[in-house]
Amino acid sequence: MSQSYSTNRALRVLVADDNPVNLRVATRVLKDMGHSGVLVNDGDKALKALEAQTFDVCLFDVTMPVLDGIGALTELRRREAAGRRRTPVIMVTAFDMPSDRARLLAQGADGYVPKPLERAALEAELQRVLR
Repeated sequence: MSQSYSTNRALRVLVADDNPVNLRVATRVLKDMGHSGVLVNDGDKALKALEAQTFDVCLFDVTMPVLDGIGALTELRRREAAGRRRTPVIMVTAFDMPSDRARLLAQGADGYVPKPLERAALEAELQRVLR
């Protein structure tokens, strides 16, 4: 099932990142775009938030304590394979080589944006992922 994305539609975004500065940046960027975010600081909390609420898209940092972004993505995709509603995931990472993008997409991510998070890059990836 494809979703349509419009800059006129406010999105509910789950943001998982262990760095408080990155969370503030994500909050500002999302707010400037007209979207709302729920913030968590590790992958385990992201999975718990996904059990309790519905989100249009997730932004997962690759490197986090407790459960990193790859582990959270893997577990989310396992749950979806068992019948849970699919949620698009965009990985957000300082690893910005073409091979990193390919590796993350191969592991089940829908998209990828490099850090530091910039509005134009996020907006373009949301357009691509949620088309």
